[in-house]
Amino acid sequence: MAFSGLRDPTGLRYDVTLPVRHSRGKGMTSSTSEGGQRMSWHPANRRGNSTALPCKRAACVTCSSKAGSDYAVTNFQVETPDVSDEVLECPSLRHMLRPRPSPFCVSNNFGGGFVSDEDRVALSSIKFASADSAGAKCISNDNGHSSWLEASMEQLCVPLPPWSLRAGARETIWHNPVEVNAAIVTCGGLCPGLNDVVQGLVSKLTDYGVPEGNIVGIRYGFRGFYDRKTKPIMLTKKSVEGIHLEGGTILGTSRGGADLSPVHCREIVKQIDLWGIDMVFVVGGNGGNAGAAAIQEELQKNDILCSVVAVPKSIDNDILLIDKTFGFDTAVEEAQRALLAAKVEAGSAYRGIGLVKLMGRQSGFIAMQASMASGVVDICLIPEVPFKLHGETGMFAYLEKVLSEKGHAMVCVAEGAGQDILDEGEVRTDASGNPILQDVGPWMKKEIKKCFKDADVKYIDPSYQIRSIPTISGDRIYCKVLAHNAVHAAFAGFTGVTMGLVNTHYCYLPIHTVIQAPRRVDPRGKTWNRLRASIGQPNFY
Repeated sequence: MAFSGLRDPTGLRYDVTLPVRHSRGKGMTSSTSEGGQRMSWHPANRRGNSTALPCKRAACVTCSSKAGSDYAVTNFQVETPDVSDEVLECPSLRHMLRPRPSPFCVSNNFGGGFVSDEDRVALSSIKFASADSAGAKCISNDNGHSSWLEASMEQLCVPLPPWSLRAGARETIWHNPVEVNAAIVTCGGLCPGLNDVVQGLVSKLTDYGVPEGNIVGIRYGFRGFYDRKTKPIMLTKKSVEGIHLEGGTILGTSRGGADLSPVHCREIVKQIDLWGIDMVFVVGGNGGNAGAAAIQEELQKNDILCSVVAVPKSIDNDILLIDKTFGFDTAVEEAQRALLAAKVEAGSAYRGIGLVKLMGRQSGFIAMQASMASGVVDICLIPEVPFKLHGETGMFAYLEKVLSEKGHAMVCVAEGAGQDILDEGEVRTDASGNPILQDVGPWMKKEIKKCFKDADVKYIDPSYQIRSIPTISGDRIYCKVLAHNAVHAAFAGFTGVTMGLVNTHYCYLPIHTVIQAPRRVDPRGKTWNRLRASIGQPNFY
């Protein structure tokens, strides 16, 4: 049975010969071959031509049916990317470097092939029908025309092109591996996966052919560049073996980066030049990435050849554009344990109330996801959604309702929630640029006790326990891929870039793009809506 001009979701047309079932036989046959089972897909062009185009790369898949016959499926034609498409450009040093073949050309990158500079990753994965669609945000351009984008992207200060550069190994590299000197630094607060990333960086640098003794670890964050008390340490495959099984970072860390002073920045660049460093890998959050951007600008100003590549670290998952940061899944998994423990405590007490404070200064991703995953939370409070305690629509009225129905209740609060209520004037920031918060946990416990005098409040703050543990398997893999892509970026001649998953694909992003603002939970988005629908939580305002 033949059909002409069928369309798939991407708009490609096919001439399809489908198998038909005969009424008397158990097998399936095509209209052209009795007893056979052949299915052929032939792509036509996008203009509606029913004439099949020759495939550039045709692969044939043979499958067997119950009747024992085979059928073949021929792949459709792969369209050549349009190089005129707008792409989020990444800074590079290629104009100052000499190209050479990758050392992985011999094995065709271990059989997996190479990424092209013309490969693209879409920055937005959804085409909204209107601003009424869940998770959409209406915007107007200079011509007065309206369009819609994901509401989470409205935090960006500038409009973005539709595409970003795909991450991965290139067939051509721009640094000579045997001459490369590389430095690795970890910045900011602890996060599961720091050691995994350090190990992955050292391993891939060595695979490229960087000699032993040419990779150094900078101690205790950026200060290790200019503090004479902290000397760099040599990193080799042997010295980092097994460190992924430990929490923390073998290099040590300290906050700082967002407020990196011009004096310190010049000192860092001076040391990079003095030590002959060709690549600097910065593992850090918004503050660490801001520091990396400042160092890259100072290097450029002084015409010093050095690729600065960041690996985004944030236990709060608050890096713009990136699907998730490393360590976040591990944090959610460990946060569940605290929620389940508080649930047991609350359920074992008369009018017990479990109260758990989780990380999340400006973004409530951990509290939201852990509440959803655990299935035991009745109320979740995050920084992005305001709330009030008293009144008919206040949190305490709903908490009383839950207590009356269940006999106990569970409350999960992100550390940045309710800061508008606790506000004591000017908001100060730490050395990484993060706001210094009032402690919402003890305050919330006090307010609950004040209102529910007969309640037994069980308060748990597992923050340091969550930060310091080794990664779970998913994060461990993610850390390794991020580290490898960071090394690929440096050898590809890029600088001032970071990387991560965007719409499930790895890509490179300019650091300045992702540090404009912290990524935040969208109160109108599907994820927050799913949690509220799951636990039945109303608005508390």
